[in-house]
Amino acid sequence: MPPSRKQAVLLVDGYNVIGAWTDLHDCLRQTNNQRHTKNPLSSGSKADLEAARSKLVEALINYSAYEDYQTKVVFDAYSRDAPAYCEIITPNLSIHYSDFLETADTYIEKFCAAFRHDLQYSASRLIVATSDRAQQLTAIGFGAEWISSLQLISDVDFSAKRSKRRHRPQKQSSGRFLFNSLDPKAQARLSALRHGLPLDDT
Repeated sequence: MPPSRKQAVLLVDGYNVIGAWTDLHDCLRQTNNQRHTKNPLSSGSKADLEAARSKLVEALINYSAYEDYQTKVVFDAYSRDAPAYCEIITPNLSIHYSDFLETADTYIEKFCAAFRHDLQYSASRLIVATSDRAQQLTAIGFGAEWISSLQLISDVDFSAKRSKRRHRPQKQSSGRFLFNSLDPKAQARLSALRHGLPLDDT
């Protein structure tokens, strides 16, 4: 879905944000030795990483709708022998997996390079969320804005609190990230994502 004229595009370096988000580390079962590795994601099992991805996506669904961002969450898939693909979760959020042997960094760089030449984005802002310094410089070089992973986490948390105060749902909340406020198709897609099932594109 092309963004509206005033809608910003938020490009999220998925694993970089997960690595910076303390709450999501609970999804990554690590041994004492592994906690001191340079990359905290390297110790996570496939199931752990899927859980962390799912929690990140849930948090960004509400944030993207509240801020009216067209959010694209990018994950490395270089170790999976399959072409790049995209999963549309809601009208405001999609997940993008890089091509075989391609990193998320490369995907983000290509997207930034093509962004200003794509007519559907001609009136949009591009914001890259990452704490990777090289990616920040790349974003700036292509005229995009950038925010750190920690800043995105802070913004998501602040937005969730504002949304909760504004809506004040029933005492028994149906879900931390307003899962039940999504339409049935989006709920089905998110449930499939949580359980690692293929998405129904019909």
